[in-house]
Amino acid sequence: MAHPQPAMRRVILVLTAGFGDGHNTAAASTAAALRKLCPGEEVLVSDLICEVQPSLTTVLKALYQFAITHFPSGWRFVYRLLEKSDMDPAKSAWLIPLVKGLRHQLETLKPRVIVSTYPLYAGLLDALRKQMPVPKLVTVITDSTSVHPIWLTQPSDLYCVADIETDEVIRAMGIPPEKTRITGFPVSLQFTEVLPVEAKKADHQRILYLPSTPGSHVAATLASLRPLLLAGARLTLPVGKHSSRLFHILREFTDSVPAHAVDIIGWTTRIPELLRTHDVVICKAGGAILHEVMAARIPAVIDYVVPGQEEGNANYLLSRHCALQSKTAKETGTAVAKILADKSELGQKMRDNMLPISLPDAAIRTAEEVLAVL
Repeated sequence: MAHPQPAMRRVILVLTAGFGDGHNTAAASTAAALRKLCPGEEVLVSDLICEVQPSLTTVLKALYQFAITHFPSGWRFVYRLLEKSDMDPAKSAWLIPLVKGLRHQLETLKPRVIVSTYPLYAGLLDALRKQMPVPKLVTVITDSTSVHPIWLTQPSDLYCVADIETDEVIRAMGIPPEKTRITGFPVSLQFTEVLPVEAKKADHQRILYLPSTPGSHVAATLASLRPLLLAGARLTLPVGKHSSRLFHILREFTDSVPAHAVDIIGWTTRIPELLRTHDVVICKAGGAILHEVMAARIPAVIDYVVPGQEEGNANYLLSRHCALQSKTAKETGTAVAKILADKSELGQKMRDNMLPISLPDAAIRTAEEVLAVL
């Protein structure tokens, strides 16, 4: 009697890299949407760079975080320098281990399609294309309008972008229209879910602050918010990876305001809920967080913009009057007060302005495009 053959694995491989939160957010959200739409597929998320070169990646991530936080002018120089760099593995020896690592994944997993949320992988796949058959590639570009040329240097079968302006940018850079799709930035599926009853907005005004700037600037920003807290507003501070560096600053600040005025949260998966239940958020101009702001339709005060890569993100919201930008800690406090004034009249206008550009289901849209290439 013939024995039944084992079922063939049906794998979709999602590649990301932990340099900034945007790439990982887009990867995780797209993967979750793919699992929801196509439960028969095995969707795997991989940070290939970290898996192949863990020690080097740890150092590079630390340097990247230090540069964008403490030495932005230096990062701007590196960002512009990368525009002229050659990411061809045949000419860059440091990429060879990554090519071998990707080849191993292709031979082991045999993915039906690859989704990339980081620009490096297109070059690695192109190098392998000369050696073996490779699956189709869908590239999810995680920045708005200010698209770095490295995203487009090597070919991809499809590009998913956040908005029409970004679509126009990459078309002007030579990508044919049949290879682009406007899907929105893939944010968490939590943005499409009904909020729990206990999470509904409270009677008092609520400020959400996601600190990313140096400690001295965070301390000054908190000081600028103190008058609002003394007047009855509440502040939520998810500090996550910044908890150790901000510990003493937060302790000193909480001693200076009413005990109930500040809620400090460590690492959390509740950011979508917090964004949807607060009246204003203070944040940097990262690709992930600003698109989460749009998904939640919460007025934002942008207190920091990483040169080059985040400028387009900030301009996208500012040009539509969905956010205010502050250059100093004092300006941040003033901007928050302005949004909350007159029963949040300005804040409501910002929410209304976000309605046409809010895409909480962007991950589903992206996943549908990925499945379409199959």
